Amino acid sequence: MKRSPAVAHQFYPGTLSTLSGMLSDLIPSTPSASKQDALAVVSPHAGYVYSGSVAGETFARVNIPEDVIILGPNHHGRGAPVALMTEGEWEMPMGIVPIASELAEQIAANSDVVEPDHMAHIHEHSLEVQVPFLQYFQKNLKIAPLVIARIPYDACVEIGRGIAKAVKDFGKPVLIVASTDMTHYESRKEATAKDRMAIERIKALDPEGLYSTVHDNRISMCGVMPTTIALATAIELGAKNSELVRYTDSGETSGDVNQVVGYAGFVIS
Repeated sequence: MKRSPAVAHQFYPGTLSTLSGMLSDLIPSTPSASKQDALAVVSPHAGYVYSGSVAGETFARVNIPEDVIILGPNHHGRGAPVALMTEGEWEMPMGIVPIASELAEQIAANSDVVEPDHMAHIHEHSLEVQVPFLQYFQKNLKIAPLVIARIPYDACVEIGRGIAKAVKDFGKPVLIVASTDMTHYESRKEATAKDRMAIERIKALDPEGLYSTVHDNRISMCGVMPTTIALATAIELGAKNSELVRYTDSGETSGDVNQVVGYAGFVIS
């Protein structure tokens, strides 16, 4: 199955030259010696003019291996609750990205919750916007993409264990990317206060605390499930540190601080 871009020319430039130029502007120059091997990153998925600088700064901190697992929320309601593409390729402006079939099949085999399904991916933007950043650093990129709907915390933990086992059995470097924006369409003051609570749970490597904090405080963090799963996976893989790279909101670009969307980037190692 070939997946075509759903939001090229909307969330990011759809031509190679323009996209490459924009990425060069958004991604800070980081010496290779200062990059770290990470287990996971958390990155926003809005239009690049709004959140691209946070994503660029986050990805610039880490070494990007050839195989990347991308977890994103399901904004459309299509497909399986936890939908994994296990074969095919993504056509992107910067070139074809194959599905990491061996890794994806191991993930599917390790979980009763994960289902091979491509329908959830066709129109979903949350994973797609991460791919050009990954391609910028890794020319031989392969991805195992999962789109995740609302699921219980126990299911998040089960998926995390399955992904961790797949990564261990795979035997090659793998990066996990959790795609999420933070609070949506509240004032900067309200969004910052709410997002601070979620940020502290991510920094504490506390997936259960994140899940309950977001739900108990009605924080409109769309990728709470992917981020919870990424934290659970990273802990299974021995994570000891979670660093906030940067937090900002859409008002930095738009000038409107009455209705903002929050963006945060983290490196988990």
